[in-house]
Amino acid sequence: MEAYSHILCATDFSLNSERAVERAIDISKQHNAKITLLHVVENFPEDRSNEVIAPEDIDPAEYCDEQARSRLSELAQQFNCEDAAQVVLFSSYSAGREIARYAAEQHADLIVVSSHGHHVLAALLGSTANTIVQTAPDDVLVVRIRD
Repeated sequence: MEAYSHILCATDFSLNSERAVERAIDISKQHNAKITLLHVVENFPEDRSNEVIAPEDIDPAEYCDEQARSRLSELAQQFNCEDAAQVVLFSSYSAGREIARYAAEQHADLIVVSSHGHHVLAALLGSTANTIVQTAPDDVLVVRIRD
């Protein structure tokens, strides 16, 4: 088996996705691979929690971007991987579609995601992980979260 050269780990900042980040960083170190931590901001305001509503005097997109970048930086520090690329994408598409598209564009040869996240409707509409598995051009590791 060839070594991975670029690992993309998508996170929604849930506790479940932290395990995926930890696993992705471990694999990147084993393969001496570049790692990118990615957060996608979907364009569905009704799905967002109140904690990401911007104060009145701040542009909502800038606020959301700043919050996400801060959380990515915290994850990189938490798992001792400050050299990880940290990317925040805004998309009018679903996170699953955007993650697979970004992975192809950036030539990531492994995508790592968790099996559960914030989206309560995932069971009805199809999960982000399932979308990625169905559309990604290369390997996908779905880190199972055990209760």
